[in-house]
Amino acid sequence: MDTDTRAARLTIIVGESDQFHGRPVYTEIVHRAHRAGLAGASAFRGIEGFGRSHHVHTARLLSLSEELPVLVVVVDAEDKVRAFLPELDDLAIEGLVIIEPVEVVHR
Repeated sequence: MDTDTRAARLTIIVGESDQFHGRPVYTEIVHRAHRAGLAGASAFRGIEGFGRSHHVHTARLLSLSEELPVLVVVVDAEDKVRAFLPELDDLAIEGLVIIEPVEVVHR
């Protein structure tokens, strides 16, 4: 992927405690993206959030939560990002999966 190009950002929001065969789902996604040869993938732990249940999870000391949101962000050419989507099928992701157009201005 060259600089100053159109690309796509795949954002997958999962729960911190979500597991796939004893491994965190966010770790599995990052490693699958790496094996697929995508340009980059990172996992970010949220400090507060809520989802379908509308129960707010927070990292504040008085309310330690093990179910904080984790965002996995993957960026590459749109065709490569869309070709990667079937890799998520067996993970039973209950969170959001979002694809957005982005412009890469520096790499």
